[in-house]
Amino acid sequence: MEEFLQHSLNGLSFGSIYALVALGYTMVYGILGMINFAHSEIYMMGAFMCYYFALWMGFQTPSPINFTLGLLFAGLMAGAIGFLVEKFAYKPLRKSPKMNSLITAIGVSILFQYGGQIIFGANPKSFPTLIEDQNLFEIAGSQIHLIDLLIYGVSALALLGLHFIIYKTQTGRAMRAVSSRPDMSPLMGIDNNKIISMTFIIGSVLAGIAAVLVSIKYPKIDPMMGSKIGMSAFVAAVFGGIGSLHGAIIGGLMLGVGEYYLIGYGASTYRDALSFTVLILILLYKPTGLFGSQLKEKI
Repeated sequence: MEEFLQHSLNGLSFGSIYALVALGYTMVYGILGMINFAHSEIYMMGAFMCYYFALWMGFQTPSPINFTLGLLFAGLMAGAIGFLVEKFAYKPLRKSPKMNSLITAIGVSILFQYGGQIIFGANPKSFPTLIEDQNLFEIAGSQIHLIDLLIYGVSALALLGLHFIIYKTQTGRAMRAVSSRPDMSPLMGIDNNKIISMTFIIGSVLAGIAAVLVSIKYPKIDPMMGSKIGMSAFVAAVFGGIGSLHGAIIGGLMLGVGEYYLIGYGASTYRDALSFTVLILILLYKPTGLFGSQLKEKI
């Protein structure tokens, strides 16, 4: 029972990361109806922005202040990168066929991956210790570490912040309007371009936060680090129902727990296969995911 609980806690920790990244996919799809495959590379850029920020600031002693500053800087820079990607890569194709945007997204993803290897180097880098990990307490014999608790807490605050923005602010109401009827929202005084840009910024900020949380738990970063987590987060979004915010969260948590059960019970070699298996089963038996809605669209 102790072992089961420990695997569950570890899975929820990493599932929280999947949920944060998956929200970026599902928000963009809900607004534009496209998959931003460059989102996983924005996640990677968030980790590198925090890495170089820590070196520039000379963070040598782990502290809550260093962790907070690194987290905020990574989120802000990831948001800025997401805004630039939308403005220069996707916005010019807004009225083009969706296939054009999809191909562009794949191209931007490849550009970031191999451009990152040229700029940052292909070898993994050791992420600075922004905060020292330690055992805090036990629950039924399972160890609770500080970093895991930070992942739970920061993820929960980020998700609550997103919920507040979407459902309690004027910007959130505008985002829901554009998602529902983009053709009618300008008649209500909504600037669709600004709302789309804001959607990319918010999703990218969440990805940057997730990148720092992963990097302090597994302190190795490289330009290809977004590939695996990006695919898993995309599967989580599809599993929960692409376009559904709460679906992305639940899908991410379930996928994270499932992966850690495989690791804990001797099937770690099949961890990467789980995402593809889930994706295939969802596409075969419930293409709309757990909470997605079926829409008819003329192509």
